[in-house]
Amino acid sequence: LIDERGFFARTWCEDELDRRGLVSDLKQCSVSWNDVRGTFRGMHYQQRPYGETKIVRCLRGSIFDVVLDLRPDSPTYRKWQGFRLSADDRDAIYIPE
Repeated sequence: LIDERGFFARTWCEDELDRRGLVSDLKQCSVSWNDVRGTFRGMHYQQRPYGETKIVRCLRGSIFDVVLDLRPDSPTYRKWQGFRLSADDRDAIYIPE
């Protein structure tokens, strides 16, 4: 919702995720900050039984986030997708477990 004061947006909604058939059981919410432009933060690596569903967004500036499938039994094994997320676009990506 955008108006003369700025905007309001939900950052997480259990009902919306459920309607789309996505995991909505939120266990953790984290924020990271990089002081230096071009910093490589790390990978969203998850291995059972420690896998987590993630929602990634950028609150200031912009980031390039990469999702890589390393599950040998997956049809998308070794495939990756890159996403440019920015505070201006207010987009987010959903990364399943």
